[in-house]
Amino acid sequence: MILTVTLNTALDITYRVPQLRPHTTHRVTEVTERPGGKGLNVARVLAALGHDTVVTGFAGGVTGTVLRELLTGLAGPGDGQGTPRGEITDALVPIAGTTRRTIGVVDSATGDTTQLNEPGPLVTSPEWSAFLTTYTRLLSGASAVALCGSLPPGVPVGTYAQLVREAHAAGVPTLLDTSGEPLRRGIAARPHMVKPNADELAGLTGSTDPLRAARDARRRGARAVAASLGADGMLVVTSQGSWHAAPPRRLAGNPTGAGDAAVAGLLSGLVEEVPWPDRLARAVALSAAAVRAPAAGEFDRAAYDELLGRVEVTERPAAA
Repeated sequence: MILTVTLNTALDITYRVPQLRPHTTHRVTEVTERPGGKGLNVARVLAALGHDTVVTGFAGGVTGTVLRELLTGLAGPGDGQGTPRGEITDALVPIAGTTRRTIGVVDSATGDTTQLNEPGPLVTSPEWSAFLTTYTRLLSGASAVALCGSLPPGVPVGTYAQLVREAHAAGVPTLLDTSGEPLRRGIAARPHMVKPNADELAGLTGSTDPLRAARDARRRGARAVAASLGADGMLVVTSQGSWHAAPPRRLAGNPTGAGDAAVAGLLSGLVEEVPWPDRLARAVALSAAAVRAPAAGEFDRAAYDELLGRVEVTERPAAA
C-alpha cells in the first residue's frame, strides 16, 4: 500500500456560481463536499488508479467527522471501464481541535477558481506523539509515503525532515510536497523526490530558471526533483537524467488539485517501477485531466486516457 500523510486535512467545499463579482450577492448553482488536504487528494487519485492507500494525519471536531464519513463513502467497484478501484483506509489521528475548511468558488463564466483556505487547528504535544506512533506503525507496511501540504499550528517546522528520516530507517521511499521552511528543512533529509511548483522552487533556491533551480534543489538533498510548471507541464531532474513533459493542449477548468493528481502519477509510477519518461507523462496527463474534474482529488478518466499517449516528453541536457 501507499501511505499519504496530511497533517493539515480539510473539508473541501466547492461552490459554482454563474459569475463571480465582488461586492454582490451570489446564487450558488452547485455545491460539492470532499475530504481534502493535499495528501487526501493524492490518495483519492491513487485509489482511482487502482492502488490501495492508507491516509493519516489529523481530524477533529464536526468538520473532521464529516470528512471521515466522506472518506468511508469513497469505496467503490471501479470506474466502469475495467479499472478496479483501490481501497482507502482511514488512519487519521483524532484531535480536540476542529478540522479546517477550504472554500473554492468556481466562476462558470470564465472557469476561474477563487480559493479561501482556513487556518488549521492547534495540535497538542500528546496528539503529535500519538501521530508519530501511528506513522511508525504504518511505515512497516508501506511501499512509498507521500508527505503533503502545510503544517498546522503546534507541529514543529522541522517535522517533514523527521518523517523523511524515519521513512528512510524503515526503507520506505518518500515524496515531499510542501513549501517554505518545511520544504527547506525537509529537503536536507534527502527525500526520494520533491514536487515543488515553479514559485516554491524559486523561493527555495533563489533562481527563476526551473532547470537551474531543480538542479540546485538536488544538490540540497533531494534525490529527484519534479517541478510543476503550470500549463507548461512538468520538469524532472534525477540522477538518471532530466526530462520535460507538456500536455498537447491546455484544458479549461478548475486547476485546484492538479498538482495533487501529478503527485499521484509520480507515486504510482514509483511503486510500479515505471521508467522516468513514462512516469512523467503519466503525471502530466493526470494533472491536465484533473483540471476537467469538478473538485480536487478527481480527474476526468476519458481526458486522461486520451492525453496519456499524446504528452510530449523531451530529454534535457546533462548539467555542465
